[in-house]
Amino acid sequence: NNPPKILFFKSHIDNLLKSLKAYKISEKDIKSKIFKLVKANIEKKKSYNHLIRVALNKKIISISIRDRVQPKKNFRIKLVNYKRVKPEYKNLKYKKILGYLSKINTSKEDIALCVKDKIFETGTSNLLFVKKNKIYSPKNKYYRGTNIKFYEKKFNIIKKDIYLKELNHFDEILLVGSGKGVVSTSYILDRNWRRKKTKVFNSMNKTFKKEFKKEKYIFN
Repeated sequence: NNPPKILFFKSHIDNLLKSLKAYKISEKDIKSKIFKLVKANIEKKKSYNHLIRVALNKKIISISIRDRVQPKKNFRIKLVNYKRVKPEYKNLKYKKILGYLSKINTSKEDIALCVKDKIFETGTSNLLFVKKNKIYSPKNKYYRGTNIKFYEKKFNIIKKDIYLKELNHFDEILLVGSGKGVVSTSYILDRNWRRKKTKVFNSMNKTFKKEFKKEKYIFN
């Protein structure tokens, strides 16, 4: 909007600080430094539909802003055999994932990371699986982003291992992430899975849009 506001900004920073402590690169006033740099890089009179990225190491705080890619309605996922390095934490060790993403049109497609017949997350988002209106997410070994934490407060999400052989049991597969909001998967490449319903997606999408209008964090 104009003036610009960042959805779930404080929650994102809290997630980042948690990972910084795990990697032992935090310092006492790091949060105020991040806030100051982000504010300095936001143009108050500009209308944004962008993603802001904050990255740190022991020497540098990096701020970047890029256009947000709007996902298409006929969205698909492709299964790949890969798991993130230390997936429970935010980190910059995703060169291989970027290699996969660079070869696809990310407005139409994402990669789903799978290991030993289990599916965990995509290259950009968390995954939710819907069966008979019940919502499931993988139990562990993936990064729980800010958006999925938001939905966990609004919906009953059951944690369980999600096996590839069980995919056809699900009516909906949803991507949840900062860049995508919530996206309904139409089909899975190389698998005989097609979307059967959109009921939970419609409800989650409505909830997300409502929250976006309520968001108060504005740089003014």
